[in-house]
Amino acid sequence: MISGLESIELSTLILIVVAGFAAGWVDAVVGGGGLIQLPAMLLVPGISPVQALATNKMGSIFGTATSAATFYRRVRPDLRTALPMAAIALAGSFGGAVLAATLPASVFKPIIVAALVAVALFTAFRPSVGELTKLRHDGHRHYVVACLIGGVIGFYDGLIGPGTGSFLIIALVSAMGYAFLEASAKAKIVNMATNAGALLFFLPHGSLLWGLGLVLGMANMAGGYLGARTAVRQGSKFIRIVFLVVVAALILKLGSDIWQESFA
Repeated sequence: MISGLESIELSTLILIVVAGFAAGWVDAVVGGGGLIQLPAMLLVPGISPVQALATNKMGSIFGTATSAATFYRRVRPDLRTALPMAAIALAGSFGGAVLAATLPASVFKPIIVAALVAVALFTAFRPSVGELTKLRHDGHRHYVVACLIGGVIGFYDGLIGPGTGSFLIIALVSAMGYAFLEASAKAKIVNMATNAGALLFFLPHGSLLWGLGLVLGMANMAGGYLGARTAVRQGSKFIRIVFLVVVAALILKLGSDIWQESFA
């Protein structure tokens, strides 16, 4: 069992702890913490991309579990929607991780950037969206739409990952009619499942750096707890603003990746 702490310098470890805490906070509010956490993981000497992805997922599951529990105690999201959605998302995430082992993520990045731009424009020019919960579907259709969202975004998380929480929130707001706060609460439960699905694939391959993952997890947990409390206290308008900032950062990051890969 490799801990990942054998050759790491103290300064790099401190940077990873800070990144894990910040990522946990961002993930708890709107998702997208992987933008902070994963690049920090790649600073570890000798770490492979697969090890970075697997250990990142381990750290993230601590944070999403903590923020999900915090949101549940304070917001009381409807588990009749969240749990089936999470189960489908877990299976989708496992499938995405399997495909990620054979197909480069660069194939999908331009599509993801286009989707993020559309999401940002929709949210920016529809300021009333997500202020209050006004469900768009009822009965059986409500659960079918929720499970479709869970399956598609779970698959994306296993395949590529960055911005999963943000995609979940905007889908719950725009396609299902939830307010940003309740959407965030449900998104954390589903995101916890997508992290677990990807981990189920990575674990048998010995890709996980356990010691580093635990350190990252503790930092992510602290950030997740604080972020969830902040989101509940500030409400949907605050979440909407942070959401737009994170989506803009995602667009810049993925757009930069596409540019570099095109001219490499």
